[in-house]
This record gives sequence, C-alpha cells and structure tokens, in this order.
Amino acid sequence: MDASPYYIPALALWAGLLAKLPDLVRTWRDPLVRSVCWVIFLGGAGFIFAAPPTVAAVNHASGIPNLAAPLDYVLVSAYSAACLVLILHWRGGSAGHVRRLARRWQIGYTVLITLLVVLFLMGDAPVERRTDLDTYYATTPWIGQMIALYLLGHMTAAVATTALCWRWALQVRGWLRAGLWLLVAAWLLNLSFSTLKLIAVAARWKGTDWDVLSTILAPGLVGLAATVATVGFIVPLLGPRAIGLWRAGVTWWRLGPLWHELSSVSPSSPLAAPIPWYSSYAVRLTQREAGIQDGLNHVRPHLDDRVRSRAEEAARAAGHGTDDASRIGLAAMIAAAVRARCNGASATVDVSDHSAGLAARATLVGVAHALRTSPIVATARAAAAVDDGIRK
Repeated sequence: MDASPYYIPALALWAGLLAKLPDLVRTWRDPLVRSVCWVIFLGGAGFIFAAPPTVAAVNHASGIPNLAAPLDYVLVSAYSAACLVLILHWRGGSAGHVRRLARRWQIGYTVLITLLVVLFLMGDAPVERRTDLDTYYATTPWIGQMIALYLLGHMTAAVATTALCWRWALQVRGWLRAGLWLLVAAWLLNLSFSTLKLIAVAARWKGTDWDVLSTILAPGLVGLAATVATVGFIVPLLGPRAIGLWRAGVTWWRLGPLWHELSSVSPSSPLAAPIPWYSSYAVRLTQREAGIQDGLNHVRPHLDDRVRSRAEEAARAAGHGTDDASRIGLAAMIAAAVRARCNGASATVDVSDHSAGLAARATLVGVAHALRTSPIVATARAAAAVDDGIRK
C-alpha cells in the first residue's frame, strides 16, 4: 500500500517544527512555544506510526501482533490533548484559570490513554491488521471497546477545539483570525475523520461492511487536516514577519531612484556604496535610508528653496495635489543640488532646512518616485546643468 498519505503530512508537520525550533531554543520556558512544538511533533509522530510500513516494523520488532495500533492511538490522543492545551495557552486569560483548564484536559486524556493501554492488554488481537484494524476487530471483546473509546476521545477533542477556535476567531482580526479559521477547518476535517471511522465500526456492529469509509476516505481527510492545521498554527507567527519583509523590500526598491541620485555625490562613503547581495531586505532598507541621509548631508549647502518653490508651483499648475506637488518640489531641489555639488558649484544663497520633512520615509518614497517620473524634476535638473555651465 502507498504510504505517502501518511509520510507526506508527517514531513509537512515536522518541517513546521523545524521552523519553530529557533523559537523553542530562545524561549523554551514559554508554555505557548512548548505547546506548539508538542502539537507539531505528536501530529507528525501519529502519522509516522499509522503508516503501514511503520506498523509492520513495530509489530515485527516487538513480536506482538498489532502493538502499533495502541501506540498510534496513544500518540493521536496525546496530540488531541496537546492541541486543546495549546489553544488554551494561546487564547490567554488568567494564568490560574488557564492552568486549571489545561490540567483538566491533561488529566482527562491521561485517563483515556491509560484505558486504551489496559483494554489492549485485556483483549486478544492475534491477526496482524496493518490498515483495517478498526473494522476488523470492531466486535472483538475489549479491543472493540478500545477502538470506540479512542474514536470518541478524538471526536471530543475535535469538537472542543473547533468550538474554542470558532469563538475566538469572532473576537480577533488579522493574521490571528486567519490562523484560527484554518484551525477550525482542520478540526472539522479531523471530526470527519473520526466520524467516518466510527460509522464504519458501527456498521460492523450491525454486520455490515462499510470498511471503505475507514480505510480509504478517512486517511485522506486526516492528512489534509494535518497540513491545514500546521499552516493555521504557523500563519499568525510568520505572517506578520513575511509582510514586514515584503514591505521592507518594496520600500527599498522604491527608494532606489533617490539613492542612485544621491550616491554620486559621495562615492567613497560606505553607506552610499552598493549594498551586499546577501543582506536581508530589512538590513538593505536601513543601509539605503542611511545612505540617502548621508547624501542629503552632502548636498544640503546646495539645496535652493527657489528651485523647490518654482517646481512646486509648476506641479500645482499641472494639476497635482498638495502632497504630490510638495514632493515634486523637494525632488527638483535635490536633483538640482546634486548637479550643483557634482559640478563643484558654490553653496546657494537661499538655503532652507528641510531635514524634518526629508526624514520621513513616506516623503522619501514620494521624492524618489518624482525623481524617476516627473518631467518637472527633469526640467529642474537640466536647468541646473545649464546654470552651472554658464557660471563656469
């Protein structure tokens, strides 16, 4: 039998665990971080030990037919409890209240796991069943009860977790809400998994063979549920970081025209030098902004407010709004100042201090856009070159 429906979700879950390991090392005392890691680890282990090749290996190594079944039931039940505890810690609230609720669920599933082990020891399952033990032994004394108890425990966790995530999702916004709705979807899939298996088991109690529900449909659902749950847990953690990196990259790119305009006035400055390819976009953006401020410091004596005023008036006459016209005026003044600085012109007489405005990132982005696209800025740059030529 193809084991990929078991091993692929396990790998997906443990890939998520690998992404969380740095957080675990840094904040291993945080119960929330530990709970996330336990959930991902146990979820992956549940799939590994449910895979037919693993089932065969465990049974062969132990010499006990079907030992893999209670082992997997224990892992899945522990996973269910870990998910409930994680949601409780994640949602927060009074520390004492959270600890009490978490302890109750932990005690409840510890009792469940103990009963599963006891029932297996009391029963007799001599024929190895790698994929259909649930239905094959559904009517066997003690083993059938073990199977039904395991499925009911799984359904309980699915209902409780779905309800917790659903209520919480209605109270929050953003990435957390997206992650919670994914968890709702994942646990509804888990609920479908245990429901299908329980229906197949109940059919055997009635003497009917609906094994396809347990052996074919249910494994596909639980595999999808594990993948969706992993994404649901990780999205609220990594989503804001991804958006931050995206915004840093976009801002870095948008500041390019201004950075290139100013870098020519201080080619020996390390801040205005080309940024190393291996730097993150957050570092690149910081370096680029520092380079821009360094360049502005070099051209500050040449910033002519008359150039800015003329360009701003021309922009308004061309139909630009107040903010756009202001940025076009600043861009024209900077372009003219760069040309004057590069040509060795003397400092201008009418110098105004625009440090406050040019320190704002949004203003710098607007100035960079005007440098790249505005014909008014191009005209001011050309006029500065002509003026320098006349003075020389």
